[in-house]
Amino acid sequence: MSCGEPHEKDCSEVLDHLYEYLDREMPAGECAEFQVHLDECSPCLEKYGLEQAVKKLVKRCCGHDDVPSDLRSKVMGRIDLIRAGEAVPEVSVLDQARHEQAQREQQARAAEAGNGGSGPAADTRTAEA
Repeated sequence: MSCGEPHEKDCSEVLDHLYEYLDREMPAGECAEFQVHLDECSPCLEKYGLEQAVKKLVKRCCGHDDVPSDLRSKVMGRIDLIRAGEAVPEVSVLDQARHEQAQREQQARAAEAGNGGSGPAADTRTAEA
């Protein structure tokens, strides 16, 4: 996409890195360049506004879901693999993180059962009964 006007930073480059800008994950100098571009380019500003609205909607609607604690590091690891041109595993990062979380929970339940049901989880069950 291009508005047809000359800019220091090309529209396609701005749109390729829009989420880095939205998520405040780019260096301050680049943020300033993006802001200058958005101030000059109404099509990119419109796209920015749309993506910002979608992000707010997702946060409002899905912000309460439990996310596996190590998901961010796994996603960043996948991004690093892609940038390095390496092969990426077929399973999605979220599915992998959920699987690992389920395994940890299963191990915790097995350890608790091995203790004869004593411990904090057993106390909770007794209190609920």
